[in-house]
Amino acid sequence: MFAMAFFFDPWTPLVFWVGVLVLQVFFSQIDWKKWLLFMLPFFVTAFGYFWTTLVFAEDQSGPVIWTIGDLQITETQLNHALSLSFRVLAFSSLSLLFALTTNPVTFILSLMQQLKLSPKIAYGVMVGYQFLPVLKDEFVQIGQAHRLRGAGGEKNALQRLLGVRRILIPMLAGAVRKAERAAFAMEARGFTGEQRSSYFQVISIGKVDVVLIALFLFVLVLSCTNGLWLS
Repeated sequence: MFAMAFFFDPWTPLVFWVGVLVLQVFFSQIDWKKWLLFMLPFFVTAFGYFWTTLVFAEDQSGPVIWTIGDLQITETQLNHALSLSFRVLAFSSLSLLFALTTNPVTFILSLMQQLKLSPKIAYGVMVGYQFLPVLKDEFVQIGQAHRLRGAGGEKNALQRLLGVRRILIPMLAGAVRKAERAAFAMEARGFTGEQRSSYFQVISIGKVDVVLIALFLFVLVLSCTNGLWLS
C-alpha cells in the first residue's frame, strides 16, 4: 500500500487489485457474499472519486477524449480519475483480505514474538478487541431498557441522534469499570509489561508464509513494471 502511493497511473493499481483478487480466489476461503457486502461502500467511494475527479479536476491538459454536454474530459483527467478509483479498490481489497483471513489473537502474538512488540501494547489491543462485542451488547441492552421506560421514542432524526448520549454515557462508564477490573486482574496474575523469553503458544514463520510473501512481492513488482510500461 505504501508503494502504491508513489504511482499515479491507472494501470499500476488496476494490476495490483486484480493480483490481490487472484490471490484471494486461489489461496483463501472467503465468503464472497460477505466480501461483496463489505466492498459495496468502497465501490461507491471509488465511483465518487472517479466522478468528482472528472468534474472538478484542476489539471485539464491533454487531448479531449470524451464530451458530455458542456463538460470536456481530457486524457489527464481520465487517468487521474481511474488511478484514484482503482487505488481505493486495491487498498480496500487488500485490507479485507487481511481482515477476513487473519486471526487477530495469533497476529498480535506473532508481532510480540517476531517483531518484539511491547506486551503492554499487545495485551492492551487484545483486551480492547475482546471488549468490542461486550460494548455492542451493552449498547443494545441500554437502548432496550430506555425504550421499556418510555425513553428514546423521538421521531425526529436529529433528536434521536442527540438522544444517543443517554446510552453512550452509561456505556462508557461501564467500559471504564471493566477496564479497571481487567487491569487489576492482569496485575494480580503477575503481568508487568516486560518482554517474555518463552510463550505458551509459539508462532513461527513457516514455508507457507515465505511462499505468500514471495507471491505478494511478485504481484507488487508485476503491477509496478506493467504500470510503468503501459503508461
